[in-house]
Amino acid sequence: MTRLSPELHTLSKVFPCFQALSPEEWADAQPVLRVFPAHSALFRSEDAAEYAVFLLAGTVQISNITEDGREALASRLTAGDICAMMVLSGLSEREYPGAMTAETEVAALFVTKSSFLLWIQRHAPIRNAVFGNILDGLIRMGGSLSAKLSKPLEARLAEVLLKLTAEQPTIHITHKQLAAELGSVREVVSRQLNRMQLKGWITTGRGCVSIQQREALKELVGDQVTED
Repeated sequence: MTRLSPELHTLSKVFPCFQALSPEEWADAQPVLRVFPAHSALFRSEDAAEYAVFLLAGTVQISNITEDGREALASRLTAGDICAMMVLSGLSEREYPGAMTAETEVAALFVTKSSFLLWIQRHAPIRNAVFGNILDGLIRMGGSLSAKLSKPLEARLAEVLLKLTAEQPTIHITHKQLAAELGSVREVVSRQLNRMQLKGWITTGRGCVSIQQREALKELVGDQVTED
């Protein structure tokens, strides 16, 4: 049995399908393991022209720019997920339309884009895993979009704040970042935050939000209070 390189062994634990690769194919891919701190840029269009990236640990956000110039959160990936836009832009030879940003500290493995596209063509286990992963992601994205459309912005904002403060009452996040998370604009999100602050539910500072009345936010999410 051929011994796997340390990088391929690490990748295969998160993505078992890559066990189909030979040592020669892996060496040709020029793998590089990198660690990124939270909130740092991980992968952009200029990177996608040369590399494919696989998340081994941590969480990343995928955002893109809408036609009206807003940054919108397209999806969120955790270890073992594959970015659909990375695969589809590579196969169609189109520019990667988004930006990947580390939400937490992230470990990621980079390989050459040409090698990854060859793997998809040559190896059925890799091809099936990649497109199955993308299908699962699209199903989750559709469910998330449906949930967003069925809830008013104030309730969705409360839900996001509750999620982000699950471990500590204060988070460091800008109004612009919250707007991208919600698919809204900064001005609208700022108005909603001001309303919550006037009610005593939260306090805000420069680049941070602190939860003061968690139960009030939970009731808002449950009641789905309409936006006035």
